[in-house]
Amino acid sequence: MMRGELPDSVLFACTHNAVRSPMAEALAKRLYGTRAYFDSAGVNAGEVDSFVLAVLDEMGVDLHRHRVKVLEDVDPGEFDLIITLSPEAHHAALELTRDVATAVEYWPTPDPSAVEGGRETRLHAYRAMRDALMLRMRARFGATGGVEV
Repeated sequence: MMRGELPDSVLFACTHNAVRSPMAEALAKRLYGTRAYFDSAGVNAGEVDSFVLAVLDEMGVDLHRHRVKVLEDVDPGEFDLIITLSPEAHHAALELTRDVATAVEYWPTPDPSAVEGGRETRLHAYRAMRDALMLRMRARFGATGGVEV
């Protein structure tokens, strides 16, 4: 799979499907619309982080109905590419894709929920992650599908 090429289906994976992977899924859907199928899952189940909802709301991206999924709930063979955002998810994805032709890419992404401080300090960390994910997607998959954020 070449740079700039948007696969037909992409799964974003992180540790709890609560911060990084649901945000990446929502941003990819905003950037690329229906040009590809996007989903997300975690190694373990968590609850969607309220700061994720807040920084996506700022952009008009609604994630309030997101249902947390774990990697065991998805068939890795149904995806062309799995993008892992945490070391735990990367190891799990490599194990899951051992017998399928699904590509796995690791995008190391710091977990903003580890940042301590007041509300503005924490929101800044989540915004930084949001913006970094969008830049990475644009670099990897090319320009947007006509939906600008």
